[in-house]
Amino acid sequence: MTNPFKGTGTALVTPFKSDGAIDVDALKKFIEFQIQENVDFLVVQGTTGESPTLSWEEKMEILDIVAEVNAKRKPIVFGLGGNNTAEIAKKMGQLPSSVDGILSVSPYYNKPIQKGIVEHFKYVASHTDLPIILYNVPGRTASNMSIETTLELAEVPNIVAVKEASGNMEQIMDIIRQRPEGFGVLSGDDPLVLPLAAAGADGVISVVSNSFPKDFSNMVRWTATDKHAEAKAIHYNLFEITKLFFAQGNPGGVKEALKQMNLMENHMRMPLVNVSDDLAKAIYTETARINKH
Repeated sequence: MTNPFKGTGTALVTPFKSDGAIDVDALKKFIEFQIQENVDFLVVQGTTGESPTLSWEEKMEILDIVAEVNAKRKPIVFGLGGNNTAEIAKKMGQLPSSVDGILSVSPYYNKPIQKGIVEHFKYVASHTDLPIILYNVPGRTASNMSIETTLELAEVPNIVAVKEASGNMEQIMDIIRQRPEGFGVLSGDDPLVLPLAAAGADGVISVVSNSFPKDFSNMVRWTATDKHAEAKAIHYNLFEITKLFFAQGNPGGVKEALKQMNLMENHMRMPLVNVSDDLAKAIYTETARINKH
């Protein structure tokens, strides 16, 4: 199976009301904004969507809303991973037809060895016909998927890509160099998208594109079509805001920008909390500059 997910996929935030309930109206408005700004695909319930704080029922509600607004205009990737292999496999068989692919994080906390990671993904992949994007994010899982593990899993027919957030450029380029034909490599680190795209990566699953979907998507497209000067200009135009968004964790920074853009309020669920007043002011200043650019 060839990777169908290329370009820019937005790791969608989840809008909340002040009482912690899902803000349905804001979510609908936000999804339409993403589609109109022409991102390539939508990622529902990644970590940026505060998935650890949402129940399965809430996740299905959000997925249904996104699918309704999207109306098949963009592919939908649903985040479904964890460290309970049997439970993840069971849920993969329960996903609705609106889902076009699955983003599945490497098991966290129980820290399996590489063989355990391989067996986990082979097992869950056998319980769905949907294409699966592996997600390697050692900063959250406390274990790194090695080059050899990723390449072994790339031979599983419905494992079609990896979202690489190890930050290890050498590792990622080695995967790009050795991957089988049709297997995708997506950046999981917004600051590294330009160099990785230039090195042959197929795109990104992005946090920054929540706020600046058009600019971010153009940067990735233009790199792929050798418009390097134009892509580099966007990269550096977004460079400071990218640092600000991650200064106090994700998605606090990007939600602050989305509030300033009148797309939603900046409420989060504990244990996450809002960014400091100083950081909010810096984000406001930089967001205003970019939107005038």
